[in-house]
Amino acid sequence: MEEQSQSRKSEIATLSLKDLFFKYVRFLPLFIISVALSLLVAYIYLRYATLIYQSSGSLVVTSDKQQPSNDRFEQLMISDGNRNIQNEIELLKSRPLMERVVRNQGLNFSYFAIGKIKELNIYKSSPFLVKALSLKDTVSSFEWKIAFASDGSFSINDENRRFRFGEVFTNAYGVFQLVRNKGEVASEYRVLWQNTGIVASGFSAALIVMPKANTGILNITLQSTNPDLAADVINGLMREYQIQTVEDKNNATRQTIDFIEARLDVVSRELDSVTNRILAYRMQNNLIDVETQSTNYFSRIEEGDRERNAHRIRLNNANMIQDYLEDKRYTYTIVPTTLGLDDPTLTTLISAYNVSQLERQELIKGNAPPGNVLVRQKDEQIEKLRQNILENVRNIKSSINQALGNLQRQSSAVESQIRALPSKQQMLVEMERQQESKLAVYNSLLEKREESAIALASTISNIKVLQNATPSYTPVQPNRSNARMLAIVIGLALPALFIFVLELLNDKVTTRHDIEKLTDTTILGEVGHSFSKDNLVIGNNNRSVVAEQFRIIRSNLQYILTHASRPIVLVTSSFSGEGKSFISTNIGAVMALAGKKTIILEFDIRKPKILSHLGLPKKPGLTNYLLGKVKLEELPVPVPGHENLFVLPCGPVPPNPSELLLDPRLNELFTYLKANFDIVIMDTAPVGMVSDAQTLSQFADCTLYIVRQGYTYKKQIGIIDEFHRQGKLPRISIVLNDVKIRSGYGYGGGYGSTYGYGYGSGYFDDEPHSNGMLNKWFGWLDTSKWKKRKKAKI
Repeated sequence: MEEQSQSRKSEIATLSLKDLFFKYVRFLPLFIISVALSLLVAYIYLRYATLIYQSSGSLVVTSDKQQPSNDRFEQLMISDGNRNIQNEIELLKSRPLMERVVRNQGLNFSYFAIGKIKELNIYKSSPFLVKALSLKDTVSSFEWKIAFASDGSFSINDENRRFRFGEVFTNAYGVFQLVRNKGEVASEYRVLWQNTGIVASGFSAALIVMPKANTGILNITLQSTNPDLAADVINGLMREYQIQTVEDKNNATRQTIDFIEARLDVVSRELDSVTNRILAYRMQNNLIDVETQSTNYFSRIEEGDRERNAHRIRLNNANMIQDYLEDKRYTYTIVPTTLGLDDPTLTTLISAYNVSQLERQELIKGNAPPGNVLVRQKDEQIEKLRQNILENVRNIKSSINQALGNLQRQSSAVESQIRALPSKQQMLVEMERQQESKLAVYNSLLEKREESAIALASTISNIKVLQNATPSYTPVQPNRSNARMLAIVIGLALPALFIFVLELLNDKVTTRHDIEKLTDTTILGEVGHSFSKDNLVIGNNNRSVVAEQFRIIRSNLQYILTHASRPIVLVTSSFSGEGKSFISTNIGAVMALAGKKTIILEFDIRKPKILSHLGLPKKPGLTNYLLGKVKLEELPVPVPGHENLFVLPCGPVPPNPSELLLDPRLNELFTYLKANFDIVIMDTAPVGMVSDAQTLSQFADCTLYIVRQGYTYKKQIGIIDEFHRQGKLPRISIVLNDVKIRSGYGYGGGYGSTYGYGYGSGYFDDEPHSNGMLNKWFGWLDTSKWKKRKKAKI
């Protein structure tokens, strides 16, 4: 049993896929129309949408870092050359840099040719150019609509005044002049002027700068309504970026030169002062030459003097660096040099200090305000480095002073030996030593000034253009293939969504699978929609579709009634209108055709329909018998034209039908019927509404539960399943009535069914005539069902 259940579930799953396919494929015309309309909308959109073009260029950012040098001045005055690629991207997208491009290329004016539906950006192809001779300061942007007449004159914004090319005119925005350019003049144009900041902001926002992985290469992309405009902006941006990098380098070099000039001025004055003092001292004391007798004494301290001079120079340089760092005027400028202080720690700190200063300057140039978080972080970093440098300089001065003290003590021991020399000669030597110290510093600064001047004259950009942007005349937006594909997807999705919602809201049985997935009750057969005017569709020579389906049900009943020699079949449904009487009448007729003496019991005593459907007059029946007013032999009524087929009428409708069916005489009735008839068919009241069918089920051998397509609610299938599982009705089976081909399958089964044939085979006499392709495609609309529902003969 378990294996059979799993096999059945697998079959139902397969049927579900088929059901889904046929459910959607019957709406094929709707899909075709929807896709066609979507493609038409896509065509109109592609025809009149504004075209967007894209242009790209690339450049490489090389490092300024060179081979390590022992020159401390060069190490301090030039940054380490490591460039943050993200900073370069922000600089490229900065508004100040784009403003230079806008100004240099004159992009404040935009020209558009006005068409019937859309307008076209005619950058570089405009037949005229607007020259702004003067603009009012309060103007940030304005727009003109220029209309040309046949004589070449034009008006602006539909004003009455007319002008000609070359004529100077004044309006609310300033003084202007239209200059003739190449090309034919059309009728209408739109001219837009925006100030440099607005234009630059627009281009910067549209600019895309992407770094290439693990390289210093930057790819620059810009989209615009004109391909030449996009290419010119990118090329101008790369050119201005190169110029700006050179200017930044030159600014650093000029700062170095300015610093050296200032120091040269100070050292020069000090050197002149010492030299003047020496000359004055010589003249005052008549000292023309040094006595030869002091030669031996001075040779002994000569080496010590050289070392002291070197330490004094270093001490002087340390003082200059300390003064420079403590001077508030140079808070945000680089430290030019260590001035010969050969200390690795100091060199490292000053290099880091200069790098931080340059990074801060780049942030400021990138429009970062002083209060920006990154700028404040750089300020804190710079201040910390400045304090570290000052602390290091103090340590260096302390060590130099200590060394000078040691040298002084050594020199004192030697000088004690020359105290006999004249004091005048000793003073002269001291002044000459000072002169030599100042002269060494002066010569060093002169050398560095020349080197900086050479560097200023030979500065090159570290930005190299790898590929200039070229205009691409193939638009990137709208993407035609994507638009068409999207149109197709939407064209398919909308009908699918419509069908899905339609099915989601549908709470009635539409397919055989709707029943199978809700209950395990056997489906005995399916009966198609009858196009006949007669309710009795079974005849001796009838080869209609519905007739054959009733023959299939007759055959299937044999497998259910295997142990009943004279079976009693109970026919019921959930509620009125599902076709019980139609099914009962025709099953009785098809049994009679097989030579079985068959009687149909009109036991729906609340609303009897059998006699009226057969066109027979009302006669005494069940209610009369139960009241004792008629004999059993008088109840059966033969059906004209149908041998072996009888009807047992209901009789007058009683006021208490449920209690009447509890009468003990019913046992005698069914005993008589089983003795005189081969097949008994009971047409009972709907089991979902009254209890009549359950009362009569004790006499039945099997139950046919009628479900009508498009009429029976799916929740009613739960009642059938409950009856089946609890055994409230004997051997219950389902007959699906009023099956229409529009539901995706033909009469008698179609997909998932083993019964009968479908339409289109040409096998039956009463197959509905096709009205051509329209009926074939649009039959799913079933527009007539609402009109025919009340008149349909079930």
